[in-house]
Amino acid sequence: MNTRMRRAAVAVAASAMAVSLAACGSAKEADGGSDKASSSSKGDALTIGLLLPENQTARYEKFDKPLIEKKISELTDGKATVKYDNAKQDATLQAQQVETMITNKVDVLIVDAVDSKAIASSVKKAKDAGIPVVAYDRLAEGPIDAYTSFDNVQVGKVQGEALLGALGDKAKDGKIVMMNGSPTDPNAAQFKEGAHSVLDGKVEVGKEYDTKEWKPENANANMEGAISALGKNNIVGVYSANDGMAGGIITALKAAGVSKLPPVTGQDAELAGVQRIVAGEQYMSVYKPYAPEADAAAEMAVALAKGEKLDSIAKDSVDSPTTKGIPSVLVAVTSLTKDNIKDTVIKDGVYTANEICTAKYKADCEKLGLLD
Repeated sequence: MNTRMRRAAVAVAASAMAVSLAACGSAKEADGGSDKASSSSKGDALTIGLLLPENQTARYEKFDKPLIEKKISELTDGKATVKYDNAKQDATLQAQQVETMITNKVDVLIVDAVDSKAIASSVKKAKDAGIPVVAYDRLAEGPIDAYTSFDNVQVGKVQGEALLGALGDKAKDGKIVMMNGSPTDPNAAQFKEGAHSVLDGKVEVGKEYDTKEWKPENANANMEGAISALGKNNIVGVYSANDGMAGGIITALKAAGVSKLPPVTGQDAELAGVQRIVAGEQYMSVYKPYAPEADAAAEMAVALAKGEKLDSIAKDSVDSPTTKGIPSVLVAVTSLTKDNIKDTVIKDGVYTANEICTAKYKADCEKLGLLD
């Protein structure tokens, strides 16, 4: 082979190697430098992680989970897979669940945090792994990409206004007890803020508690303490941040021999809470239509997994202690009393009249016209 031919052969070989290396580099770049395929290349065949905080409150298993799964299926033509876990009110367990989701290389993560502060490091790990995070119902700290919940300060205001309306002229005749939610839940602080903005200066707060883990049994024990400290006849009303705790509070009042129960607030429109409202034991609850919240979480999660912007979905923006300008969807709420049960939870298909009006509550339901 002469010198010219040898040079030509070397040039061809070098060119082929360059093309081969470039192709390898392009493949690696398209893959984000890892073995995980990019979400955009998957189309609708996404893997979405869903982590909910607890099963003490009926809503998460009965409403949130199936609603989110249904909307994700609709948005992806049934091609997406949802990997689900519940932390059972254990922040350490939830951190382990996030690690598992990262190991499983989910395309996006929807997280309702047990502890909004403790979850921050887990959110960062997900973010570092290229997994966007949607904070659901509670505003988690860390570099979250989106958030959906209700206007939580407004929830507290609705509860406070309902309690004042129920008390009327009796607001100054005694003291109220405030049973706030868990100190690890940022929503609880916002409910509390909204309630105080309405109640302060109009009623006297005799005792106030931040109730660990939202547990009804903890609310029950707190209420027993309040009754002992204030006297059962001096409590004119109870602000309860949710329905589960309202049940524990009412049990404590009955056990103390309170014959005419004071008005007690609630939240979540749980079936037991609605039934207590029908029976006149609980004054009100806050009806939060879960479908719009769940739909927003699903829509934002799918969009983020596909690398799409959230402009057409998230019209609001909120700040967390660690992240500013988080694209958000905030859903409005309704005060639920015996007067609008038919026009809210029954009309929206949350419960049927028969589910509410069991034998124990049938007579009360008939008085309210729920069985017409």
